[in-house]
Amino acid sequence: MVKQSIFGRISQLAKANINALLDQAEDPQKMLDQMVRDYSNNIAEAESAVAQTIGNLRMLQDDHNEDMENARSWGNKALAASRKADEYRASGDTVDAEKFDSLAKVAIQRQIASENEARGVEPTIASQTEVVEKLKTGLNQMKGKLTELQNKRNELVARSRTAAAQSQVHDALKSIDIMDPTSEVSRFEEKVRREEARVRGANELAASSLDAQFESLEDLGEQTEIEARLAALKSGSAPASLESGQ
Repeated sequence: MVKQSIFGRISQLAKANINALLDQAEDPQKMLDQMVRDYSNNIAEAESAVAQTIGNLRMLQDDHNEDMENARSWGNKALAASRKADEYRASGDTVDAEKFDSLAKVAIQRQIASENEARGVEPTIASQTEVVEKLKTGLNQMKGKLTELQNKRNELVARSRTAAAQSQVHDALKSIDIMDPTSEVSRFEEKVRREEARVRGANELAASSLDAQFESLEDLGEQTEIEARLAALKSGSAPASLESGQ
């Protein structure tokens, strides 16, 4: 029953539909990690059980070989005792002849007993051999499923990391769309232009004020000349420019 239950569990695990299980899982990676651990534990347990079953089979085979060897040995002893009895009988020694015939019979009985023991264990050896082969096959299937699980787990982890990276890039692109950095540059550029315009306005204002000052000086000079000429006329002396003109 123990051997059969182990074999049944191996077969059930080996036939498990991994893809169907993953479709039902909320977190496939965690489920695969757990399945890998479960399969590894089951394989270790199955290997121990299969090793024990193989060991029991080898003990039965050793016992069978020993029974067969004993049967051959007792057969040889029976033959030797029978020949010795024939020699004594040929020489007229019936007492020793009967003695060795009796020994031959005992050896034959032991030979038959050993043969019966050997034949009796042969069906068990045959059935155990079949069980061991099935267990080995199931164990190999489990190991194949474990490799498949490990590959599937690694594939999903890689795909998950790629998807996460793509999601980060997508989120970054979305944030760029929502807050375009070029708009910040445009606003800064506009601020610089306004500052430049203010400076130009200040410069123009300063320049116009300076021109007005010079114009005032020119007007003052002209008024001064007028006053000087008037004073000259009243004093009876004309300006040099007027005298030269006359």
